[in-house]
Amino acid sequence: MTGQPILDQPAIDRRVFPAETLARMETLYPAQAGLLHHRLPEHRLLSLDALAALGESLPVGQVEYNPGDVPIGIAPEDVPSNGLSIGETIRTIDTNGSWAVLKNIETVPDYRALLMDLLGELAPVVEPRTGAMLTPQGFIFISSPRSITPFHFDPEHNILLQLRGTKVMHVWPSGDERFAHRTQHERYHTGGHRNLPWRDDYLGAAQQVPLGPGDAVLMPVMAPHFVANGDAPSISLSITWRSEWSYRESEAHAANAALRRIGLDPKMPPRWPSYAWAKTVGWRVARKLGIVA
Repeated sequence: MTGQPILDQPAIDRRVFPAETLARMETLYPAQAGLLHHRLPEHRLLSLDALAALGESLPVGQVEYNPGDVPIGIAPEDVPSNGLSIGETIRTIDTNGSWAVLKNIETVPDYRALLMDLLGELAPVVEPRTGAMLTPQGFIFISSPRSITPFHFDPEHNILLQLRGTKVMHVWPSGDERFAHRTQHERYHTGGHRNLPWRDDYLGAAQQVPLGPGDAVLMPVMAPHFVANGDAPSISLSITWRSEWSYRESEAHAANAALRRIGLDPKMPPRWPSYAWAKTVGWRVARKLGIVA
């Protein structure tokens, strides 16, 4: 088993996800994106000053920030610098035209307690469907008005809670090769960047999920998406976890990449990774033997 199950570490004195949100999750999780709601109050850890201080305390590898006025499909190597520090970026987010993310906030004890409390509320819905909630991680997004988060996908199960401002999440179905070809999955799961190639004709097939304070969105594993911020600064909290299911899918794509390197053309793994079990077991054995990196 990869990762460790979450622990019960309460940090909030009332439930953040109402009963109707948990019921909605039961119909969506794990395969469909959809609108949810939350009652996370204003929190001392989520003010701009607190987030600027957090950003300044994190290692360089746990912060990412750049101008927010970028193309939907920009390549990662083409993203320019905004010329500011992470603290300056967050403190002046109202006017500097930037986008920032603070990664792996669970490495800071107070933020880990908040994350674990939120994930603990979801466990009764999640665990019967995909098993133990592994590798809990949190990400905080701070965005200037009208900024763009480019087209990409992520390997985690994810709920993004909108705390301040508005945005629209544009989402495409996981596993649909019209929007993310199998070779893009293979590239990502062997160390490539999360950003994806973009075509303007994708827009017509998007599921659009508008978000304001108190809204949240459930994002399936590897669902292609981009985010368009509204006319005010935005703060969002992304709470994520992995499952044995998501790890199997990652390993199946990595195994396909190895097969492609020797001249084969493997098919896209099925979305429910129990059917890819033989391939993922083979990949794990090959790694232990040093046959693949």
